[in-house]
Amino acid sequence: MHQLTKTDFIQYLNCPESLWLLKNKPNEYPKGEFSLFLEKLIKEGYEVEEYAKLLFPNGVDLPENSTPEFTQQQLNSSSNLFFQPSFSTSKGVFARIDVLEKLPNDTYHIYEIKSASSIKKGKLEDACFQKYVLQECGYNVSKVSIIHLNKDYVKQGAINANELLEVAEVTEQINNIYSTVVNDINAASNFINKETINENQCSSRYKTRTNHCDSFKYFNKDIPEFSIYEIARISAKKIGQLVDNNQLGILDIPQDFELSVIQQAQVESVRKELVLVNEPSIQKTLNSLKYPLHFVDYETYPTAVPKLDNMGPHNHLVFQVSIHSMQENGELTHFEWLGSKLEQPVGMLKKMQNFTGLTGTFISWNAPFEISRNKDMLVWIPQFTDYLNYMNNHMFDLMNIFKTDYVDFKFHGSTSIKKVLPVLCPQFSYSDLEVQDGTMALDTWGRMVSDPNFKEDIEQTRKNLLAYCKLDTLAMVEIFKELKRI
Repeated sequence: MHQLTKTDFIQYLNCPESLWLLKNKPNEYPKGEFSLFLEKLIKEGYEVEEYAKLLFPNGVDLPENSTPEFTQQQLNSSSNLFFQPSFSTSKGVFARIDVLEKLPNDTYHIYEIKSASSIKKGKLEDACFQKYVLQECGYNVSKVSIIHLNKDYVKQGAINANELLEVAEVTEQINNIYSTVVNDINAASNFINKETINENQCSSRYKTRTNHCDSFKYFNKDIPEFSIYEIARISAKKIGQLVDNNQLGILDIPQDFELSVIQQAQVESVRKELVLVNEPSIQKTLNSLKYPLHFVDYETYPTAVPKLDNMGPHNHLVFQVSIHSMQENGELTHFEWLGSKLEQPVGMLKKMQNFTGLTGTFISWNAPFEISRNKDMLVWIPQFTDYLNYMNNHMFDLMNIFKTDYVDFKFHGSTSIKKVLPVLCPQFSYSDLEVQDGTMALDTWGRMVSDPNFKEDIEQTRKNLLAYCKLDTLAMVEIFKELKRI
């Protein structure tokens, strides 16, 4: 009999077949690389848990991986607050509770700790799972609460756990979904113990690409290269209609199938194997930009628990910038800056302003990101208000051209710079770099400046980070040049 944990159950809700494969054919299950970023998220979860424990000064911290039998012994003691007690039902459904409080009336109060800054609608199934396990083990759960980060918290000096965290009782919401979730738990427990299932497709087949399970390719080997899942912003409802008709490839989509203008252009590009370019629109857009052009890219480090004063949960600290500035005659100059410790980038902004001045157009890829970081810094570093406002008021998003005016089937439905660059400028590649994406960059920098056990060569690590960010802005320059040649 396979054990069912809370993590297993959430995976089941996303894709039952994927969980079955993990439990029954672990050697066949795709072993995704355990990313350093995922490790960062886990560590942040532990950090939030440590602050949450401060809300319960009399709590008993049970040993890591203690057994349900040990938990039962502790519940019979004089204590009434426990951290990480574990429970298992007769059917092998297992739960480890973040905080469990024994109330005076011999009922129990479950506290689930989350590192998010809000309780997302429809995301209470995991807390409901915990209640089910306790109830099945003979304990009466009368209250359920979620402990989460306070989105309005602003760090000023030492962190006060009572200000950092909010406790929201969700007992009523849990009761409203309890019977449905119990049915799902029973179904999950039965499903993972099946000897065989249909391994030719999985439930993710009906979901959008970002919601596919890790084992999607294992179960759906019939999906063609240019599939319906690549269509930009296609809804799960429309995917379901196409899947039901076995129309899995873009070439299978009926001519009269309802799609947006952007989606239709993408489908047409695949059908004709042509690049669809609106040359007049592109040139009009590019000609409206005022020189010098400053191609800018930030790298940022978000943390669940704020590390600096005036910052809040999950705020992004800008730790790196690259700017390639182009004059009207094509002359190119480069500026870069990389922080060496956790601090507001005052020195960066001062040097940026000296490099670019309040002139020209700033160009980024996915501009709302850079604009949002500037808005944050307007609050944290107000002495650069004029400069940051100028940047935001003169910011152009180069990515937008590839949403409407330049559609190439070889992008596979993406407007990511890492999809566009190798098609337009194949001589440039991220694959040769030690740091290959923003997630790797933030993790690497975070460990370099805050981990006392960081073993890598710091000077080489800095060079790797600078090389990655430099390519991000050089990539925009080269893509811009290609567009001008149209």
